[in-house]
Amino acid sequence: MSILRILVTTLVMYFCAYAPQPARASEPQQPVITPLMLKDLPDLAGKEMLMMTVVYPPGAVEHIHRHDAHAFVYVLEGSIIEGVRGGKEVTLTPGQTFYEGPDDVHTVGRNASTTKPAKFVVVMVKKKGVDAVLPAE
Repeated sequence: MSILRILVTTLVMYFCAYAPQPARASEPQQPVITPLMLKDLPDLAGKEMLMMTVVYPPGAVEHIHRHDAHAFVYVLEGSIIEGVRGGKEVTLTPGQTFYEGPDDVHTVGRNASTTKPAKFVVVMVKKKGVDAVLPAE
């Protein structure tokens, strides 16, 4: 996979889902996404794998979104709270996992701490060429 494609995917994810807003002390910070690998999956027609790290700064809260992908989360540091529409919120700590399916709407995603960052790895199996993060109502 080309570095250019990974960089373009990163920029699209950032500007579509996490567009910068004026910083205010009372507003939570947004997640920081770092792509690690983008790989075609020739055995799965039309699919690719995207691996990335996500850091939730202290107090970070994500916008409601969806992935149109199978997303596998593995927590490395800190504690995060995750949830999908119709499911229960779960609090995850290092070594724990979370799954989002292609039809899920990610309604809850935040750092459980207001003083410490949290970091996790996400591996997505998604449609080739489709943005990893998509808007949702």
